[in-house]
Amino acid sequence: MLNRSWVESANAPDTDFPLNNLPYGVFEIGGEARCGVAIGDMILDAAGAEKAGLTGTEGRCQDAAWNPLMADGPKAWAAFRARLTELLAEGSDARKAVEPLLVPMAEARMHLPFTVAEYTDFYASRHHATNVGTMFRGADNALPPNWLHIPIGYNGRASTVVVSGTDVRRPVGQTKAKEADAPSFGPCRRLDIELEMGAIVGTPSAMGEPVTTAQAQEMIFGYVLLNDWSARDIQAWEYQPLGPFQAKAFATSISPWIVTRAALAPFAVDGPPREKDLLPYLETDFPDGYDVSLSAEMNGHEISRTNMRELYYSAAQQLAHHASSGCAMRTGDLLGSGTISGPDASSYGSLLELTWGGERPLDIGGSPRTFIEDGDTLTLRGHAQGDGYRVGFGACTGTILPAPDFP
Repeated sequence: MLNRSWVESANAPDTDFPLNNLPYGVFEIGGEARCGVAIGDMILDAAGAEKAGLTGTEGRCQDAAWNPLMADGPKAWAAFRARLTELLAEGSDARKAVEPLLVPMAEARMHLPFTVAEYTDFYASRHHATNVGTMFRGADNALPPNWLHIPIGYNGRASTVVVSGTDVRRPVGQTKAKEADAPSFGPCRRLDIELEMGAIVGTPSAMGEPVTTAQAQEMIFGYVLLNDWSARDIQAWEYQPLGPFQAKAFATSISPWIVTRAALAPFAVDGPPREKDLLPYLETDFPDGYDVSLSAEMNGHEISRTNMRELYYSAAQQLAHHASSGCAMRTGDLLGSGTISGPDASSYGSLLELTWGGERPLDIGGSPRTFIEDGDTLTLRGHAQGDGYRVGFGACTGTILPAPDFP
């Protein structure tokens, strides 16, 4: 049910940002980046509201990042969210004090909403793993023997996580053609997207101390859309035996708004059925998936539609496994879900799958595409649908620029 706000645009059934959502971002108007909260087509200046004594927090909204609040933990998160709801709800006594702190979203430049500590990317969609395995190893050997038992991942680069709207330069690297005797160096020719969700760690864990899936769930502050740009030809040459490296290191785009776990709680669902029992440390006794509709567009043309509930391993399971060896998790760690693909071709989350390795070009407004060309703009979208409202993430978009000149 829609929670009504005195900000009228927040009551529209198609807005991503009703009072039920209240996602957190960092915006800039007039040259200063500040913490803000999306409400309809406006942004509440959270830094200004805190200085005015309206939020019940001290110093948590003054940095150009939400990490200070994230580190405070679930009780602080709940109290802050409750106070924001009071300030913005229809009939609020605080309207006169809050209204001057609203700025038009259309006039804001968005920044990364948090300081990314470290970035880990997983491989948690069974349909995606099966499709890729079928292409490279055949249908009888599609899934690696460990896949149904363990969340597979690799450590990526926090340094190249960028906010939606940031242009991405085509990477250069080593590739090797099948018929060639030696590799060559040059621009990637099989540039791809991966339609993912990113989970953000709020409260940290200590080195040497594993966490349960229930504890992991409580550690997660919220979620963003995530596009793990991928150089498939570079990846094919480099990934054995230690997995992705430069093919994934050049850019990862995220949406500018952190949708909190609390906002997604009404949309919690069970994950897909298990083919094999998990080891006890990965088991959950709570719905740990989410019913979030996802889509991908190329140059304004929708190319895929899928759902977050397709993830075989949830963010809580990924996080619990990550910490199981004693790996310390930090405030601001970002966990990519891996490409989220559904059961049919229209729900595949990467061009590698959508074109089946480049064999089946897509028609993008009369122009065939197998992989991404210079100038193409890719956009991810996502929302959970409630009764008369939706909890959305905004857009996660990026445009590909030509490769740099490099010897």
